[in-house]
Amino acid sequence: MNSNKAFKLWTVNVLSFILFILLSVTGLLNWFVLPRGYEARGSVLVSVRHFLTTIHEWTALIFIITITIHIILHWKYIRSNLKKYSTMK
Repeated sequence: MNSNKAFKLWTVNVLSFILFILLSVTGLLNWFVLPRGYEARGSVLVSVRHFLTTIHEWTALIFIITITIHIILHWKYIRSNLKKYSTMK
């Protein structure tokens, strides 16, 4: 594997890990910490909740794109394993 492809794979892996952590944190904060509905009426926490929801949604979109790039970069490996295991019985 050439160093350029290795650098691309490493970058995609690190980026996907960071995005996964950000998705986890924003999702868990919205789910467990911040109040919902009438509990938060008139509070600044409503704005924080909406902000974190927006961050969560955009991060999810970028994460899907990153995982798609990850699969494309590994496509030769995936295809060879599919061929190998499809011939085994």
